[in-house]
Amino acid sequence: MSQFIDILRQHLADFRRRYAHQITPEIHAAIHAMLSCRCNTARVSCWDCQTCEQQLEFPLSCGHRSCPQCQHGTTCDWLDKQQAKLLPVNYFMVTFTLPFELRAIAKSQPEPFYHAMFTVAASVLKDFAARSPKLSGDIGFTGVLHTHSRRRDYHPHLHFIIPAGSYDSGKRQWRKCQTHYLFNAFNLAKVWRARLLAYLSDTLQLTLPHQSHSKWVVDCQFVGKGAPALQYLSRYLYRGVLPDSSICRHVDNQVSFTYQDSQARCQQVRSLPAVEFLWLVLQHVLPKGLRRVRDYGLLRGNAKKLRQQIQLMLAVAGAV
Repeated sequence: MSQFIDILRQHLADFRRRYAHQITPEIHAAIHAMLSCRCNTARVSCWDCQTCEQQLEFPLSCGHRSCPQCQHGTTCDWLDKQQAKLLPVNYFMVTFTLPFELRAIAKSQPEPFYHAMFTVAASVLKDFAARSPKLSGDIGFTGVLHTHSRRRDYHPHLHFIIPAGSYDSGKRQWRKCQTHYLFNAFNLAKVWRARLLAYLSDTLQLTLPHQSHSKWVVDCQFVGKGAPALQYLSRYLYRGVLPDSSICRHVDNQVSFTYQDSQARCQQVRSLPAVEFLWLVLQHVLPKGLRRVRDYGLLRGNAKKLRQQIQLMLAVAGAV
């Protein structure tokens, strides 16, 4: 099995020559971190046995969130924290997709653009919940930024997982959503389009393309329990966009990797020249300090006590 870091080390010179004008400081930092990951450097961890005198030294991991062989512990910690927030109710997943015409602007100014996506999408969900006769109370949701499709092309979109219900602070009651329907996806897409374009032009003062599709894509689907949805969201959070286990071949400067085709619902193989493959993966390195996971409403950090009260309330109701 080929490793991404081995491919990077072998073709780094050609990659830098071809993409010299597109490599950002964040990509340079990611490359430096991955090439020094678990190498024989002065940075080591020392382990002593308590029953004998044996001493071992292991090279340290780089800890970069784009490194495919790091951050397994970080992913597990995030999953544990999010699962502790889970409510014993059904969940929905809402996905906001950025249209093709705006992706070049997002790639050129990723930090303000991704922040705008989070801000606008969260406001849309809160307003739809406030106007919904099934909810009309305080809701909570967790948003995760993914910048790639299953084929690893540049495809920014936001996933939000939302508990099916709301909390009435006046009556101190949980209002359960009884159906498998939450919001109208077409209405979500219309408001998402209007608000994001207004935010980009008015607040960020960006020059937008003259032509843009009038129909944007927002998906709202029932997913059942929240744990499987969290597993899906965590898959690419802290360990890069392509695990080494997906790289199936590296021969004659050609790299092949497998991916799950969402339409055919089967595994497909994509092959690229090694230098293009490196760019396909490294273009998804995020700006330093950008939070790609954000909690809102009942799931935010300072709502822990209220969330525990709701969990207890629902547990007692379920037992009765």
